[in-house]
Amino acid sequence: MTLEHQRAILEVSQIHSTIRESIAKPSHDLVPEVHAAIHSNAVVVVGMRQNPVCSKACRALDAQGVDYKYMEYGSYFSRWRDRNTLKMWTGWPTFPMVFVQGVLVGGANDLNALIASGELKQMVNP
Repeated sequence: MTLEHQRAILEVSQIHSTIRESIAKPSHDLVPEVHAAIHSNAVVVVGMRQNPVCSKACRALDAQGVDYKYMEYGSYFSRWRDRNTLKMWTGWPTFPMVFVQGVLVGGANDLNALIASGELKQMVNP
């Protein structure tokens, strides 16, 4: 599968009818909440408490003087299902999830690479 193709998902016919509704409506408002944030903020970091990598991403943005919205969903001990919903929505397996101008750019290491190359400044100030 190439990036030009949509991610593979399980066909509805392969999901038992008694659980389809549970799958169709996971964590109710999270995806729309994050979706709205990435469309109204130049930079959004989606993270969780107790994760030092999320803090690392925020510190990197602070050091660059880049304004961002931070959205936190639970910790290692709570809201894991909510975070799974976000992982399934984006296809990104870890936190943080960093969005710039509505585009998922990856996590903290990916953000640092954009900073190092100068691309982040270009993306934030087109």
